[in-house]
Amino acid sequence: IVVWQTPECAKVPLLMRFNVNTQVRYLNTTDSLDTFTDHLGVVREVQKRNDITVNRSMFILGGYIFDERLRYSSTVWTSAGAASIVIAGNIGWQFNQGLTLTGGYTGVPGSRSLVNTFPFWTAMDRTMADNFFRPGFTQGVWANGEPVEGLNYLAFVGNGLNTLNISANKIDTNLMFSGSVWWEPLGDFSEPGKSRNMYDDYFASEETRIRLGTAFTRSREDRFSNLDQLTPDNTSMYNSDGVLLFSTGAFAPGVTVDKATYEMWAIDGGIKRNGLAINGQYFFRRVDDFIADGPLPLDVTYDHGFELSVSYFVTPKKLAIYGRGSRVFGQFGDSWEYAGGAKWYPVPTERMWMSAELMRVEKAPYSGAFTPYTAGLTGWVPMVQAILAF
Repeated sequence: IVVWQTPECAKVPLLMRFNVNTQVRYLNTTDSLDTFTDHLGVVREVQKRNDITVNRSMFILGGYIFDERLRYSSTVWTSAGAASIVIAGNIGWQFNQGLTLTGGYTGVPGSRSLVNTFPFWTAMDRTMADNFFRPGFTQGVWANGEPVEGLNYLAFVGNGLNTLNISANKIDTNLMFSGSVWWEPLGDFSEPGKSRNMYDDYFASEETRIRLGTAFTRSREDRFSNLDQLTPDNTSMYNSDGVLLFSTGAFAPGVTVDKATYEMWAIDGGIKRNGLAINGQYFFRRVDDFIADGPLPLDVTYDHGFELSVSYFVTPKKLAIYGRGSRVFGQFGDSWEYAGGAKWYPVPTERMWMSAELMRVEKAPYSGAFTPYTAGLTGWVPMVQAILAF
């Protein structure tokens, strides 16, 4: 929605847009087993849920001011599920189509789901594998653009994998580096606008569209809290058995890791035509260079895995069905999930829909309050959601 835009002859050029993303979700994980056992044999509780939440609600004011090249954005992001509120802003300068330089808050572009795709994924929530491997959100500086038609990039330097709720006096002096490149050789993957990078083929183009992408992220991570605290402030990384990497006893009884280096490479691809869309991504993660307060039984962990989704509009622009799955092949155990669902668009736009999904999860290796996953989750999980994104 354009709140205000001055004419071209205005002494002070101004554009202000208003956008909203809201997700209301019912989630039920009560079918799960009550406990799970980590790779050291410790029995841990599975946190079950049966709730209705405004899982995400955010509004954005953005545009340009003083000069059409001077871009700004201010976002208020909230999650009732995570009991979190984040106010994020950024300032940028668009030199040309091939280069825009911006500073502020953004998603670390280490996964396709973090590169201007939210919330137009096949399912409303990221997959289990994506949540386990991906980085998060932080402050930094990034360059992005389309220097050659169909070839896009985003290069980012930031504070860490996920520092949304970390104060500046706790963030260490190591910077994180991440970048993503994707190619659309047959034209835009979707129609221009907010849903430009959507996974589904809502518009049912008769022309085949393809996306090929890759991303790499490297970060020297700090625990962000004293070694004598059992629970770390840094919750960006989990071991594949569902235990926080920086928590005491994650690798050996009574031993706490204070620093570690995260490297992750992802490859993604997508194809769609006539209402059918197939999207997938493969992840490779290496964590090493540990500094701990005691001896560790290993020097490096290596995990890899994938996600895959297929969707089809049985009624054009009205009803879509989909199936999806993901898997983690982990250093300390494997996890998997599969799910099926339907999406209904009650009004003639891709920016409002309702979805119902049933998924089966086996040993979820990750916990995230605004995701449907909790560590060790094993069982059937139904979800019903409504999403408005304009």
